[in-house]
Amino acid sequence: SSPIFTGSFTKDTPSSFPTAKLKSPKNRRPEKNPVDLLRQGRKKGKCATLEKQKPAQNRANPIESKHNPLPQNLVEIRRFALSQPKRTPCLSLKLAPLMKPKAYAKAGVDIDLGNQLKTSLPKLLQSTRRPEVLGAVGGFGGLFQLSAKRFRQPVLVSSMDGVGTKLKVAFAANRHDTIGEDLVNHCVNDIAVLGAEPLFFLDYLGAGRLQPAVFGKIIVGLVNGCRANGCALIGGETAQMPGFYQNKEYDLCGAIVGIAEKSTIPDGKTIQPGDIVIGFPSNGLHTNGYTLARQVFFEKMKLRLNARVKEQGNTLADELLRIHRSYLKAIRKLLARFNPPRSPKQIKGFAHITGGGLVGNLPRILPPNTAAQIAKTNWEIPPVFSLIQKEGQVSEKEMFAVFNMGIGLVAVVSAKSAAAVLAYLKRIQEPASIIGEIIQGKQHCKIH
Repeated sequence: SSPIFTGSFTKDTPSSFPTAKLKSPKNRRPEKNPVDLLRQGRKKGKCATLEKQKPAQNRANPIESKHNPLPQNLVEIRRFALSQPKRTPCLSLKLAPLMKPKAYAKAGVDIDLGNQLKTSLPKLLQSTRRPEVLGAVGGFGGLFQLSAKRFRQPVLVSSMDGVGTKLKVAFAANRHDTIGEDLVNHCVNDIAVLGAEPLFFLDYLGAGRLQPAVFGKIIVGLVNGCRANGCALIGGETAQMPGFYQNKEYDLCGAIVGIAEKSTIPDGKTIQPGDIVIGFPSNGLHTNGYTLARQVFFEKMKLRLNARVKEQGNTLADELLRIHRSYLKAIRKLLARFNPPRSPKQIKGFAHITGGGLVGNLPRILPPNTAAQIAKTNWEIPPVFSLIQKEGQVSEKEMFAVFNMGIGLVAVVSAKSAAAVLAYLKRIQEPASIIGEIIQGKQHCKIH
């Protein structure tokens, strides 16, 4: 058994720590049962902690004297506390905070505000809930009970992305209700092209200071995106970092996890020369190329966000804040129709056209010794891209390497299936057209 400390502070002690005198274990008073101590404390309505156990007025403190007070330095207090034997499980040393409760808020981080904003989350997130989600919002981790009974060889598919400098447009326009949907749709498309069904999504929101109205709109956008794609918004992180972000600005990114059947993943491995490339129209810039677009519109053309651009037929803010399209429903319908399990794949691969355009993304699914040849005259390039190219004096080659140029998704299908695929897409009212073909080459994309 451990000895009992009965020391006192002396002038000979260099660091003002107590000098220890040890009592023999034989002379030790019998200790009470810890459970009995705890019960006694509860009956009196007090917690048995050191902060409430004050010495009696007429009783001398064995470790404190008039000339040798207890250590006041925080480091000394902690060391002294750790040196004491633990008498009961409920015994603890509670140190007073170094700063007043509101000092952190004055420094720039308002914990009370953050907690207040989070109280509305459970109700909002409830609309995105899936049966597999366990527990409530606010835990240390999101719980998702995976049910893979309908899969022979289940494969988890994940992706992570951000919104980029499209956020700068949202800040300037003070419109924050669509940014979250942009993010979710972008991430959904990244796993949908691999045949995955979205399961759950997590977001990260970092800001210098949380603004309640802005925070609410961002979350609503995330909820709308998750609900539309059948994806549970299972958790996230909200960080207040004053001095790190500029005033009234924030960053937003997210991660998604989905599930796919291994045998039906359209990985592009069977793509060969002669296959057909089908393009699906985008909804504007989506979430890529905004650094260049902002430079052209705001610095070179000196336009305001409320300016109505004749070529576009709407305001600049409306055009630049168009929501990134989700292609999930179209992809899943096509795979169910043309790539049933244990059958030859008629749809051989999908590519989500994001940063890097057709030139940078289509080659990602091409096998060695193949290339894509795209005819730019086979679809109508939206006016916003032509305006950026003209006013920014950007070469056509660079435009196709930066922007989606009106094509947000491509599917590579066998030549004999192309007509049937287009007919089916027309029947489900999904606009699409043949924009090119696969040729022999070295995994590149040629635009002509």
